[in-house]
Amino acid sequence: MKTKTFTPMGSLHPILFFAALYVVALLFSIFICSSLFYSCNARPAKIGSQETAPLEKPTSLVGSVALR
Repeated sequence: MKTKTFTPMGSLHPILFFAALYVVALLFSIFICSSLFYSCNARPAKIGSQETAPLEKPTSLVGSVALR
């Protein structure tokens, strides 16, 4: 009868799975923490200092019609 052999990849599967899970969780936590950091340290918006564009005069169609 043949003895059962385990491949190194099969025996390392749980360790590799949790290592990959740790890396993914680390990347997500870095993304979330940096998003929170930048949102807390953002400059406040100045509402009163916005400049508006000047209103344009409506053009009349009488002078812009081409003569045939």
